[in-house]
Amino acid sequence: MELDPLVLSRLQFAFVVSFHAIFPVFTIGLASYIALLHGLFFKTQNPAWDRLSLFWTKVFAVVFGMGVVSGIVMSFQFGTNWSNFSQASSNFLGPMLSYEVVTAFFLEAAFLGVLLFGRGKVPQGVHLFAAIMVAVGTFISSFWILSANSWLHTPAGVELIDSSFHVTSWSEAIFNPSFPYRFMHMAVASFLTGGFVVAGVSAWFLLRDRDPEANRRALSMCLWLLLFLAPTQAVIGDFHGINTLEHQPTKVAAMEGHWETSTNVPLLLFAIPDQEAQTNHFEIGIPSLASLILTHSPDGEVPGITEAAPDEQPPVLIVFWAFRAMVGIGLLMIAISLTGLVLRRKGRIYNQRLFLKALVAIIPLPFAAVLAGWIVTESGRSPWLVYGMMTHAEGLTPSLTGPMALFTLIGYALVYGVVFYAGVYYLTRVVRNGMLPEEERETTDDNFKRPMRPLSAAHTPFDDDVDPVRS
Repeated sequence: MELDPLVLSRLQFAFVVSFHAIFPVFTIGLASYIALLHGLFFKTQNPAWDRLSLFWTKVFAVVFGMGVVSGIVMSFQFGTNWSNFSQASSNFLGPMLSYEVVTAFFLEAAFLGVLLFGRGKVPQGVHLFAAIMVAVGTFISSFWILSANSWLHTPAGVELIDSSFHVTSWSEAIFNPSFPYRFMHMAVASFLTGGFVVAGVSAWFLLRDRDPEANRRALSMCLWLLLFLAPTQAVIGDFHGINTLEHQPTKVAAMEGHWETSTNVPLLLFAIPDQEAQTNHFEIGIPSLASLILTHSPDGEVPGITEAAPDEQPPVLIVFWAFRAMVGIGLLMIAISLTGLVLRRKGRIYNQRLFLKALVAIIPLPFAAVLAGWIVTESGRSPWLVYGMMTHAEGLTPSLTGPMALFTLIGYALVYGVVFYAGVYYLTRVVRNGMLPEEERETTDDNFKRPMRPLSAAHTPFDDDVDPVRS
């Protein structure tokens, strides 16, 4: 069987990006939450806020480390697998990636050590400032990365001359048409992911009656946040969809499984898209609802997939179902948030065991929604690497062979599997140990004095058994 280097390179990049994406989307939201906890402790001196900030800083240390390790590889892939694209886009993407390093990485590097190892060694105000700067750094990083990625979808401020992109307007290129919507969508997704993880872990602790005072506070805060953000994300998604319809109509048509341009388009709840036959099988839909959502008119016209040539159409089946997975999880998030509000009004939010178990069970779902969203975004752009200007085939490294691409794909999968297993194993131990009671805090502070490894901020050694009483 002939190995296609283009298919394998796309699979490799998709694997690496998907693996990496789940870590920043969590740490962005978690960093802001940790900064808030530090601020609450600084203002009130309530030890419950201090215990929460210490515990979630441990979690942040592990997840941040996994995110850095998994993200380094992506930049190298531009040179190894996509050298034509790297050369063509270097005038824009080169500066963009360097801006991220200079502004975000330097900021995080300067204050991350203070956040992880400065507890009890610097004034509380300085420690709070470090937490805020780390949170700001995560947002600055996401700003540059999402701007660069959005430019691939809605290129602006450039012109293609002799197979090379030349910047004509930096403001138009950076603030390209899809960037504001994608940045807001990703920022809210980060807070939703962090909020549901914190709520789920807090519920897990409450089910075991571990530090109920602190975990009740954490759960209450998160549920208020989620009650506001989950519906807000739906509104942002609507604006994002309208923007995508304007600039990438074929992607929206694939999301809706809509083949022929027409009006009164139904919202398909279920269908099996057949790309070869350019039609759907077993359709179940709500009449005119897709037109109403996309055009705000029930008889609005929605472009069809067939508006694009067959070789310029995205993989409809993948985009169609990934979009429904993302939306379905989003609706479940809204339902959970509203359930929390009802239980709060009845005074049962902390002792309704079924609800607490549900919060624990849905911890993985925000990550699944993020991955589904990235699949919709990136697969929906296919076959374009830079939408309407450069295809994936044109950006591929000319000398790359199928066996070479397969070798690196397998290597990344094996290495990332080990990293993921080790990280999740260590993270599980941190969570199972939970927040330390006051009488053990002095011992904990000793671990901050002599950090011997990057993850020592979590101060939960691999060779220490988990306390059976607390687990």
